[in-house]
Amino acid sequence: MDLERIALPPRGPLDLPLSVLEVGCAGRFELITQEKGPHGEGFPLTTLPHGLPPYAEDLASELEQKFLNSPEWLPIHHFEKSHRFWPREKDTHSLFEVDVTPVHSTLQADRNPTTGELLGFTEALVDNMGLSAKNSLSFQRAPGPPAEALRGSATNYPFWPGGMDEPSLEQIQAKEELEEDIDFEKDLLTVPPGWKKGVEFTKQELKASPGLLNLTNLLGALDTFELGSSSDEEDMAEKGEKKQKKKGTEGKGTEAGDATPAEQAPLQRANSLEELVLKEVTPTPKSSPPAAPAPTAEPPKEQWAIPVDISSPVDDFYKRIPDPAFKWPFEPDVFQKQAILHLEKHDSVFVAAHTSAGKTVVAEYAIALSQKHMTRTVYTSPIKALSNQKFRDFKNTFGDVGLLTGDVQLHPDASCLIMTTEILRSMLYNGSDVLRDLEWVIFDEVHYINDSERGVVWEEVLIMLPDHVNIILLSATVPNTLEFADWIGRIKRKKIYVISTLKRPVPLEHYLYTGNSQKTQNELFLLVDARGTFLTKGYYDAVEAKKERASKHSQTFGAKQPMHAGAGPGQDKNIWLSLIDMLRKKDQLPVVAFTFSRNRCDENASMLTTVDLTTTTEKSEIHVFFQKCISRLKGTDRQLPQVLHMVDLLKRGIGVHHSGILPILKEVVEMLFSKGLVKILFATETFAMGVNMPARTVVFDSIRKHDGTNFRDLVPAEYIQMAGRAGRRGLDTTGMVIILCKNQVPEMADLHRMMLGKPTQLQSQFRLTYTMILNLLRVEALRVEDMMKRSFSEFHTRKDSKAHEYRIAQLSSILANMEIPDTTGQLSDLEEYYRAVQDLQEIREFIQRRVMESLNGLKALSVGRVIVVNNQEHKNALGMILQVSSDAANRTFSTLVICEKKPPEEDKETDTQTHLSSPSEVPLPNDLLRTKLFLPEGPCGHTIKKLGPSDIFGITTKTLRINAERILEDFKKRQIPRFRNDPPGPSAATATQELLRLAEGDPEGLPFLDPINDLQLKDLEVVESVIKTRHLEEILLGFQCVHSPRFHVEFVRFRERQRVLEELEKLRFLLSDQSLLLLPEYHQRVEVLRSLGYINENGAVELKGSVARQISNHELLLTQLLLDNALTDLRPEEIVALLSCTVCQVRTQEEPQLPSVLQKGIEHIRSVAEEIALLQRKCGLQESVEDFVEQYKFGLVEVVYEWARGMPFAEIARLTDVQEGIIVRCIQRLDETCREMRNAARVTGEPTLHAKMEAASNMIKRDIVFAASLYTQ
Repeated sequence: MDLERIALPPRGPLDLPLSVLEVGCAGRFELITQEKGPHGEGFPLTTLPHGLPPYAEDLASELEQKFLNSPEWLPIHHFEKSHRFWPREKDTHSLFEVDVTPVHSTLQADRNPTTGELLGFTEALVDNMGLSAKNSLSFQRAPGPPAEALRGSATNYPFWPGGMDEPSLEQIQAKEELEEDIDFEKDLLTVPPGWKKGVEFTKQELKASPGLLNLTNLLGALDTFELGSSSDEEDMAEKGEKKQKKKGTEGKGTEAGDATPAEQAPLQRANSLEELVLKEVTPTPKSSPPAAPAPTAEPPKEQWAIPVDISSPVDDFYKRIPDPAFKWPFEPDVFQKQAILHLEKHDSVFVAAHTSAGKTVVAEYAIALSQKHMTRTVYTSPIKALSNQKFRDFKNTFGDVGLLTGDVQLHPDASCLIMTTEILRSMLYNGSDVLRDLEWVIFDEVHYINDSERGVVWEEVLIMLPDHVNIILLSATVPNTLEFADWIGRIKRKKIYVISTLKRPVPLEHYLYTGNSQKTQNELFLLVDARGTFLTKGYYDAVEAKKERASKHSQTFGAKQPMHAGAGPGQDKNIWLSLIDMLRKKDQLPVVAFTFSRNRCDENASMLTTVDLTTTTEKSEIHVFFQKCISRLKGTDRQLPQVLHMVDLLKRGIGVHHSGILPILKEVVEMLFSKGLVKILFATETFAMGVNMPARTVVFDSIRKHDGTNFRDLVPAEYIQMAGRAGRRGLDTTGMVIILCKNQVPEMADLHRMMLGKPTQLQSQFRLTYTMILNLLRVEALRVEDMMKRSFSEFHTRKDSKAHEYRIAQLSSILANMEIPDTTGQLSDLEEYYRAVQDLQEIREFIQRRVMESLNGLKALSVGRVIVVNNQEHKNALGMILQVSSDAANRTFSTLVICEKKPPEEDKETDTQTHLSSPSEVPLPNDLLRTKLFLPEGPCGHTIKKLGPSDIFGITTKTLRINAERILEDFKKRQIPRFRNDPPGPSAATATQELLRLAEGDPEGLPFLDPINDLQLKDLEVVESVIKTRHLEEILLGFQCVHSPRFHVEFVRFRERQRVLEELEKLRFLLSDQSLLLLPEYHQRVEVLRSLGYINENGAVELKGSVARQISNHELLLTQLLLDNALTDLRPEEIVALLSCTVCQVRTQEEPQLPSVLQKGIEHIRSVAEEIALLQRKCGLQESVEDFVEQYKFGLVEVVYEWARGMPFAEIARLTDVQEGIIVRCIQRLDETCREMRNAARVTGEPTLHAKMEAASNMIKRDIVFAASLYTQ
């Protein structure tokens, strides 16, 4: 050994067989002195799977050097050391543990039916075993865990929606597994999967040997078809005639006598034998013509909305309801009594009543009724503030009331739950067990369905409600209540009783106010009185008063014109001071002043520094109440500028109410106003939305508002909603509405339309959202198409579906009885000929229509122009225009038309004959190419007809000089019975002879004015149509079928068959999903979801889709951010700041100062939004990329970031120009988003993000932003 050692060259320090082994995770090392093997494999350097942590050298460069620069280093063939696994221990005992099987049977008591004596027990099998919220839509399924009872779970199936026709799941499960509905006529496959050809099972074999048919089938069908294939031809001919008489089908009657198709007929009948057996046995009565009027007779049965008469009093109310569920201190009105009677009968009602009429009485009775029945009621409102108010009111009345809004959950087990519509929607989709006990759902302010943003939620909820739930709809007066109720009744398959009030309980008087100083403060002009009469005198007086002041103003200041009287802030102040002074003297306070700008509300209130409308006792009451309300706030929050400013205003009896005010202050203002301590309230439109706070007077600062896109006048619905706040029931005889005329007096027409116009109709705002699509796609039994079919937007096309189905059955039986036209041999191109004729006639009609609409066409149709008339009475008859009506919408042409001279008594008879014969005419090429003019067989007569544009077949190049007036007078005179037999006057006779001469001179047709060259119609469609017409005219002569002797018969037969087929196709299209307006958009949205991987090729919802379902708004963007880990590495306050872009609706002028992390985050969100927008465009959706990206506004990112980091609210408010109330609303909504994101993170299995979202939610939940509502205390 020593010699060998000496022989080796000395080793360098790197060649020594020393190595370090890291043991475990604690960082303990041991020295290893083992030589490397022959292939260089050494001892592992660590017992950890990933080796030593990188040291000195950067990990990326080490990887690059080892794996990329020297690939020969990779031990490709020596993988023994790299493969590691831990063998699992077998646990056979785990296989023996199974869930407890549900009980298969139950015991039922057998009793004597007369005495009720117990005879014994029998075992009965239990249906619906194994049903759960994860696999069934049935109410028979077991309830879920108590924690999910209220809101349900995102993995639950919804309950089966009421009114849907599909079989319920119990029925499907009651069938045995193998028992399926197979139609052995249509559903059997003839080609095995993957094969190109299969076995032919068509009915051609039957044609050869009809004897193979089942005898019972033949006997059953004997009444319904003719045995034309029998060998005893003579015997059967009589039977055939009898059958034809019985059926009375015209088509067969005409064909019975034809000799040519006689050989064909027996085969035909044999061929359709089985079809006749299967189809004809049941619908025989439908195929006979007497049943034809049935479709018109059927729709009246389908009346779902039933108007209730409230004109006469309900005398027997207390007899019918001796023990009412609820009693009021006052006597209910007739409409309230009628509603209560229907509630007692468990009917659904729609109450459309004027503001302050007392709709809440109906809701209160329903709540009392459900408490009596020990069921539950859900009361939904469109606005959170309204939910809070109703909670307080109903809590005081009933006690057992709960509240569910986005951020509050109080007494969720109460019998009456008040919630926003969005929460009810999520409960329906998530299969909440609350629905099991639900008796009533009350929808308040249903006219909110017109809201473009949230209207769709109402429709979804109404469609998804289960069958046992009754509906109460409360709404302001709208014109189409019956139509809306009919829609709900139709989709829920239950009658809806519509109750409307006729007039307001407190009538309104509308005034114009032009005063602006102490002197003119009484310039108040009545415009509409309490009876609703518009007084023009009041309007002109107001205009006069304005003019007078303007002229005085110009006299005082020389020629210099005044800047709009009432334009400056000083002028505004004078107007308000004089108005308030006048109202105070007239005892017309309190007053609500509606102003359509938050800033102007604040300015108006701040201007009135000198106004003080309260007494000292009222001042102290206000002070005590205000201090009590804000006592729950933190010290710094009590000193907020808005709080201090509001105290000052309120003590003087002035209030401000708009979305920029802090929610707690808004509630203080509302409560003080309802107590009568706020004398003048400056409010925006939201105050009128359902908040039940009437005043004595309402003042409109202006009647123009900005609706998000531009300035416009108020529409009648908005004006009525706001003006309706005037007049307190039981306190005032009339309500006073005043419009301030600051600049000019508004136009009379605008005022009339606004005050007395019809309110806006309820319109569908249904649109598809990704959440809706994903919610329905995961449940196989519910289809998005069914949801779309039942939407209010599809109501007009779907309401006649029953009549359509009836007509389809009728047409199908007619079609089965029709002979199939012969298209063999010479008639083989009959179908192409028919299509060419149809196209030619349609294109000619289109060109003629465009000519009649064009300016040059109307010029050509002047008096004296010769035209060709073609309608039911006249076939290609020449006519001459005598007079053109001035009505542009329904233009008529009084025309002298030549006809046969006939005795007057024959008139009607010939008319009906020509009318009947016209459809059966067979168009031949010569008739189509040349207009063969009508020539009378006997002496030529004339008539004068008023023709519409469709009656004029062509405009000829000829004109005649005539005295049109004389001809018209002469004809009018001859219509009087005394002069009926007088000969026509010379003018009429000359004109008739002239037209006859033209017709005889050119019987093949006069030349027409060319639409392009003569009438200068250069429109592309017209030019293309003319070219197409010429092409069709050229090919017409090439058809062979017209030379066949049987052409006429077969063409008529083919045309009749085609007409039936076309009508059938049209009706089937109307009933199919293809006619849905939103179907293309649905397919586009599904394509977007498929491209993003939310659903697979078969439409099943994937994991990504399950994540998106947890999020209600901006689901695509938030899911993408969550799945690409953009949020996981950020801190909670940074995540919540970035998410504020989804709830912030306002633009800010100030540029926020943001750290670089947030800047990067914003850029990333914008890039993700752009990718989604581009994908939507690619899939065909219309929304532009800019609009999609622009909806995410980052104005409040800094505010939310600082708030989450703990900055006080007073400092937050200084960071931005956005008003305090809007900041609070934004952060409150952000909390909902945080919770949704937290749930979504749980679905994806990301505990880090789940914890961060939880932390973020807790960070923003503090102080004034989440101060509890005063109504819930």
